[in-house]
Amino acid sequence: MMKLTSSSFGDGQPIPAEFAFCAPDAKTHCTLGANRNPQLAWSDLPAGTKSLVLICHDYDVPSKPDDVNQEGREIPASLPRVDFFHWVLVDLDPASGAIAAGEFSNAVTARGKTGPNGPHGTRQGINDYTAWFAGDKDMKGDYFGYDGPCPPWNDSIKHHYVFTLYALDVAKCPVAGKFGGADVRNAIGGHVLGEAKLTGLYTLNPKVKL
Repeated sequence: MMKLTSSSFGDGQPIPAEFAFCAPDAKTHCTLGANRNPQLAWSDLPAGTKSLVLICHDYDVPSKPDDVNQEGREIPASLPRVDFFHWVLVDLDPASGAIAAGEFSNAVTARGKTGPNGPHGTRQGINDYTAWFAGDKDMKGDYFGYDGPCPPWNDSIKHHYVFTLYALDVAKCPVAGKFGGADVRNAIGGHVLGEAKLTGLYTLNPKVKL
């Protein structure tokens, strides 16, 4: 069975702040983080694997923004949650070896990193900071590649960041132009030989224990 591992954090364990878009701050609740991508390695890929797809998403994102980062308020655990994509990476060569920490992202880039072309012949989709910052004149842009955790600092629950690696039977993922996580999930249907997951935890709320 194929495996996805990281020397940056263990499965079901906290993600260190260096791999986050936002880090905790005692005075301002949060500050911009180092935003490095974590180290990732794979093994035991299925026979016939021609390329890999990596998707990172957080499934704990509040479905309504009303209480997000509002002083004196807390986002209730009962609020329905939705997916937020943090990294969409396709056309990854199975023989390319592990992804090094900081290799694809090593800082917060205002208005987003360039894309879709990425290191080692990969292509990167836009992540959901693209929509999040759409109304911010200083930050709006297309956010390609990895941008790490920045959950609301007043959320009452910890957030789960799921890195999913898909082994495909095609060398190129059947998406074109500017694409997102949902586009890739739809496109790889019928091409997946196997998958492996690695989940990290993160919070900016000092009251929430990981």
